[in-house]
Amino acid sequence: MPQPPAAFFLLQLSIWDLIQAASPVAKAVMVLLLILSIFSWAVIFSKWSVFGRARRSNRQFLRAFRKANALDAVALASEQYRSSPLVSIFDFGYSEIDRQMKAAGTLSNKVSLERSLQLGMSEELAKLERNMNLLATTATVSPFIGLFGTVWGIIEAFQGLGQAGSASLRAVAPGISEALITTALGLAAAIPAAIFYNLFGNDIKEFAARMEDFALEFLNLSERTFGG
Repeated sequence: MPQPPAAFFLLQLSIWDLIQAASPVAKAVMVLLLILSIFSWAVIFSKWSVFGRARRSNRQFLRAFRKANALDAVALASEQYRSSPLVSIFDFGYSEIDRQMKAAGTLSNKVSLERSLQLGMSEELAKLERNMNLLATTATVSPFIGLFGTVWGIIEAFQGLGQAGSASLRAVAPGISEALITTALGLAAAIPAAIFYNLFGNDIKEFAARMEDFALEFLNLSERTFGG
């Protein structure tokens, strides 16, 4: 009786059947990759939402700031733009001006004001960069974890081949399938993380540039208003 074609055995195995039949090591690799993927997607959706709100609030706050003639008016209007990183920088600068005005009645220390603005920028950049290391780790490590699963699956495939005593596809198919599944999962976790890490990195650079520009505008307005 003729042997069925080699593809027949693969067609009888669904992806879920292959995962259920996988070895404990292969399953552990798959679970780890799934966890990394879930966390990275959670970070992606969170950053997408936060950056979108921050970008819109930045535009609105900048319009209000540029229309105002005094910092006091900006301070009153800033409460409705709390999702803007520029508002936090404004708060740092405005608090420093308030301290100097209470102590000396004028803007007497411009260097101290610049340092306060720099602290505000550093704090906001740290917030924007939060959890970015998870995307970087997922993008870097996932392919190697998948590769480990691949190597382990190939080892098991050769062990099955040796135990079967013949080069049949039925003996090696489970191990090779495990290898291919872990490779695919590794790439599925790494590729989105790498893409969005680069996209969000560019967004953070753009936010940093906007914050530096705003700090200069703040210094100009404070000097016009309070002297220095």
